[in-house]
Amino acid sequence: MVKPSEMTAVTHPMLNKVPEVTVYFWIIKILCTTVGESFADYINETLGFGLTNTTVVFSACFVVVLVLQFRRNRYVPGIYWLAVVLVSVVGTLLTDNLTDARGVPLAVSTLVFGVLLAVVFGIWYFRERTLSIHTIVTTPREAFYWLTVLVTFALGTAAGDWTLELTGWSPGIAILLPLGLIVAVLAAWKMGAGPVLSFWFAYILTRPLGANIGDFLASPRGDGGLGLGTFGTSLVFLATILAVVIYLTKTQADRTDTVHQPRT
Repeated sequence: MVKPSEMTAVTHPMLNKVPEVTVYFWIIKILCTTVGESFADYINETLGFGLTNTTVVFSACFVVVLVLQFRRNRYVPGIYWLAVVLVSVVGTLLTDNLTDARGVPLAVSTLVFGVLLAVVFGIWYFRERTLSIHTIVTTPREAFYWLTVLVTFALGTAAGDWTLELTGWSPGIAILLPLGLIVAVLAAWKMGAGPVLSFWFAYILTRPLGANIGDFLASPRGDGGLGLGTFGTSLVFLATILAVVIYLTKTQADRTDTVHQPRT
């Protein structure tokens, strides 16, 4: 016989808490990564707020928005993407704190975050038997998801900065490497590579891609950039993110209908 608690759980299912992976998903994700790079630099360096103060403020904002995200029982575009913007800033600041404040080499940061990501993936899969974002329908899975997102942003920042340190490429040329790798992942997926593995590879690579785009737009023309500055770049991308989120809120074009059916 089904218990009343189980009947209640079935009557009030928890919908998938992340959007469908459409072209809008990747557009906003790249925009968020660019904002994470440029906005953190603007607050920290241009306004002189300091690395520690900037980290504390944005971490607190991220925690508040993440609480709102967890309190919802379905995907809400405005809350979800605001959390992604903030986690992109916090992920960038994690790497910056290790590199600038602690003097940790970027190679070491890349290795540490890479190992940490593997550990998170391992525990997540051992517990849930899936890493698919189409199954974020329980609180533990959502917690694993956001922890993974945070680590991918930190890893992408460290790996991207390390690559630039090794190559000495200009901001414009630096865009081509992560872009080419993302195209390679897309081709591999088209030829039959696992969709979950392909998704997370591409997700990690969008971080250095977005950061390099931000550097290209913000850097002075004499350094190979477009000279928009960190504030101008952040403003343009935040406005674009807002426009796309409003569109998705009205059209629900990226909403999924996956629900959680608890075990009986």
